[in-house]
Amino acid sequence: MNTAAEHPAQSASVRTAKLLIDGRFVDLKTSEWRDVVNPATQEVVGRVPFATMDEVNAAVAAAHKAFQTWRTTPLGTRICLMLKFQDLVRQNQKRIAQTLTVEQGKTLADAEGDVFRGLEVVEHACSISTLQQGEFSENVAGGVDTYTLRQPLGVCAGITPFNFPAMIPLWMFPMAIVCGNTFVLKPSEQDPLSTMELVELAMEAGVLNVVHGGKDVVDAICTHPDIKAISFVGSTAVGTHVYNLASQHGKRVQSMMGAKNHAVVLPDANKEQTLNALVGAGFGAAWRPRWRCSSAARRTGCLNSSKRRRRSR
Repeated sequence: MNTAAEHPAQSASVRTAKLLIDGRFVDLKTSEWRDVVNPATQEVVGRVPFATMDEVNAAVAAAHKAFQTWRTTPLGTRICLMLKFQDLVRQNQKRIAQTLTVEQGKTLADAEGDVFRGLEVVEHACSISTLQQGEFSENVAGGVDTYTLRQPLGVCAGITPFNFPAMIPLWMFPMAIVCGNTFVLKPSEQDPLSTMELVELAMEAGVLNVVHGGKDVVDAICTHPDIKAISFVGSTAVGTHVYNLASQHGKRVQSMMGAKNHAVVLPDANKEQTLNALVGAGFGAAWRPRWRCSSAARRTGCLNSSKRRRRSR
């Protein structure tokens, strides 16, 4: 963490991940910054401002105000905006992946996959109309009909991790926004530059806000009365804190924590191919493979299928 006084003038190649509030990138008031470092070269490639509480409140207030009109925007209009966003992400996929590799350390192939998997969710958001349909049941009792409506919640928030800075934000804000909600996103402070490139492509509707920071900003999101729902992806310790604090303040919370993949080796598996696949899955990315849910950190071998015996490592 650096203070403004400790942060000398940066070269033109060092980018600043600004805050996005009310459809505009705002002038920064904070005195706290964090460097974004290329893990391959240890070069500082960016810097991140930690939002003040006033800036967090301003972002939530902007989202709350935008919700009053966005919630009544026709579904077809929201889908059209999402189709445009999907096209922009596809056009800029390689550029975003290159930024992701520089700031996060993934191989370029992994980074392109990161963006692509998020893009698939955006494509799904473009076909949300059938999932937004309600239900109607006639004459469920004498003279009684029942119906259900699917209505947006309000201001939603997302707290995302460092290991998938493109895919996981794209899990969150496109689906929330196309369903009529507004959104406050807090990307990982370790590698927000590729996330912000996605955000720049999604600014047209004016319903997405972005704040950066650490625990103080997370706690402010969890306790703010105007935020109705929070989605989190990250470690078990932080996710438990987010779930407990936000739910105590009456919010809907989905907290996805500490996921791991299992590789199951069957008796008829080709030995050489299996070993190569396990090594690639566990250590194929040089960016701390233990800290991603898609690494095969656990292997299970079926030694004798007839007796259904297994051994785990």
